[in-house]
Amino acid sequence: MLRCIRAVVQGDGSVLERVRTAFLSEVEDLPAGVALETRVLVCILCDLAGQKWHLRVNAAQVQIAPPEQLESAEARRAQLRSQLLVERDAQLRDPAVRRFVREMERRRLVGGRWHSVYSLMRDGRELGAVIDACASIESIGERAGALEKVIRPYVQMAEPEETCAHTGFRLMDIWRYFRYTWTTPQQSTPGRKMCFLVRDSAAPFHPVIGIGALGSSIVQLQCRDQWIGWQAETFLGRLRKCPTAGDARWLHGALQELLRDIYIADFIKAGIFKRRDLKRPNPKLIKRLADISRRERAQHHLYPDRQKHKEGASTTAWLHLAQTPLFRAKRALALAELLQARLALQEAGFTTPSKAALQRALADRGASAGIAAVLRRVKASHAGVNMMDITICGAIAPYNTLLGGKLVGLLSAGPDVVRAYERRYRTTASIIASSLGGRAIVRPPRLVLLGTTSLYDRAPSQYNRLRMPAEVAGGVPGLQLGFEELGKTAGYGSFHFSQITMKAFEQLLARNQKGRQVNSIFGEGVNPKLRKVRSALDAVGMPSDLLLRHGGRRVVYGIPLAANFREVLLNRAERVRSIVPKTDEAAAAIAAFWVRRWLTPRVANPEVRDAIREHTLVYPIAHGGRVQLPAVPGEEGPLFAPAELDGRASVDAEIEIPMVVGA
Repeated sequence: MLRCIRAVVQGDGSVLERVRTAFLSEVEDLPAGVALETRVLVCILCDLAGQKWHLRVNAAQVQIAPPEQLESAEARRAQLRSQLLVERDAQLRDPAVRRFVREMERRRLVGGRWHSVYSLMRDGRELGAVIDACASIESIGERAGALEKVIRPYVQMAEPEETCAHTGFRLMDIWRYFRYTWTTPQQSTPGRKMCFLVRDSAAPFHPVIGIGALGSSIVQLQCRDQWIGWQAETFLGRLRKCPTAGDARWLHGALQELLRDIYIADFIKAGIFKRRDLKRPNPKLIKRLADISRRERAQHHLYPDRQKHKEGASTTAWLHLAQTPLFRAKRALALAELLQARLALQEAGFTTPSKAALQRALADRGASAGIAAVLRRVKASHAGVNMMDITICGAIAPYNTLLGGKLVGLLSAGPDVVRAYERRYRTTASIIASSLGGRAIVRPPRLVLLGTTSLYDRAPSQYNRLRMPAEVAGGVPGLQLGFEELGKTAGYGSFHFSQITMKAFEQLLARNQKGRQVNSIFGEGVNPKLRKVRSALDAVGMPSDLLLRHGGRRVVYGIPLAANFREVLLNRAERVRSIVPKTDEAAAAIAAFWVRRWLTPRVANPEVRDAIREHTLVYPIAHGGRVQLPAVPGEEGPLFAPAELDGRASVDAEIEIPMVVGA
């Protein structure tokens, strides 16, 4: 073991994989339990060494320290980029991924014409020539008008089975190909998700300007929650400062609705409580429910039965899911918390929803804790429905040189994406709510807020001053559609553990005789990857708090889509007052604003125009939109190898939500 660790400490990136592979083959001769723990430890150390953590070994121990925090922002960016590329390149070495990329680049006959993914990249020489002509126009207004004919953006949702009318490719395959040009590896995430392309109708085959995606929001993000009003201390402070009868009615109604949406028939049938007990709860009942929750959770850990949680979303299925150990545990816990809140409020004198009753409750510590519990449950019911995160946002060469990332950012919050989200999920039952309720519960998909974070620890240029007056697109005068900087994350997460290590973690946890606490079942809890990593690190005696603190802080942004987004997210308003109308005209106005605000002054720079022309589609192809596959020993490359682009071969204007919690 020490021989392997010393090799890890002394090795560079290429050596580490050979060390890992060689040593993992040796441990198979060890007893099963020892072999598995040794495999996990070797994988952890190889990952940390590859991510530039400091390792020091002697005869008695291995000392580990995170990478030092560099003073220069550029140096920190380069350090994080190199760390991310380790796993991204490992993904691009996967044979299936390489086959996909090469198949997309292979020419095929579609509609009487030969096409490959290169048909969806705009040649920089052609674009540079037409932009040169526009740049020579002295009048700013006339130049902008000419540029609107050179680049005509539109949003196309990448629906799973739809194909491109120009090339015949599946839209999701197009999206996936260009996603591989990002610095970060592709990962599947639970919850709602939407992918889209931004394309250019001004050129043949409508080349791709950029790609974007929305995903279910990170549940816990302190600076964002405080800004919204979800943070308990902030919320209670506002109520104490200015309580109203409306606040009292909100509290009463929210508690009623939360209790009404929990399936209780099996608990009543088992004699755990009577329906009338919900109106006048007592401590004995609350303790009984908490005990049931613990027992059912332990049962789920021992026998998770993942297949039961993948059945179809019928009425029978929701009722069946509600009675699985996982959701019996969640229902019992929710009832215990909400009944504790009701009991505390009643004891403090909150028996009718009035301003005076609310003031009495706010003066009582237990009742205040009850209000905070109601707030948490309201947040949980709206975070995954009325709010989403921008998980992917960036431009593809040569449009990235023209600040196309800003265009994709604005269009991510534009009417096309919002309308597509509402269409897709307007009849979709909420998985967690329906599993708790034992019936289909459809929450109106009123998208009122987007969130995102930077990839690095400073504000990215594509989000810097990214805002548009709403009236430009026919919206609310005086308001803006834009990205608001809210704070930074704490630099806590699990991105630095590879897929190989994650598989080793899963094998280790599967052998845990106490059962698996993380089974990648939707509803078990937030951030399953992070909890899985923590459980595995604890199981082998590694300091999980230290090893999960990678130190890479990210900038947090909020993008309001409605003037009353806070009221909607707090379930205090049903009618959404959109900042920008959800019309085709508004979408076109956003694209035209980008042309005037950013593209028009940008093309005046001759260095920018020169950089555009470097992205060519003649052989040997030298285009930044092409996926750069890392070399694999023993594998022959393509007939025409791509030319070097001095680092511009991969998109560097992207933003992705990292796996973080807290802030």
